[in-house]
Amino acid sequence: MDKDDARRQFISQLWQRFEQLQAWAKENWPDKDNPLSSADFVEARKEILGLRNPSQTPGHARLENEPDPEQGGAQYVDLNPAPWP
Repeated sequence: MDKDDARRQFISQLWQRFEQLQAWAKENWPDKDNPLSSADFVEARKEILGLRNPSQTPGHARLENEPDPEQGGAQYVDLNPAPWP
């Protein structure tokens, strides 16, 4: 099994487990007046789907061209910039 197949298999299993977790969370949410919906899990789904091709994640191309911290590169790179004011 090559890396791509292993990645696809991992993401598939992660997605199935996430769906199970989402169903459990909806059923067991203690605040019945404000129930959870699938919209509450959108950002988590985006993160999981982003695992399919990590080269497309924001800031990845920029990081590939920068030197490591040992060679004088940045020790911290903010991948989540502040929202526009």
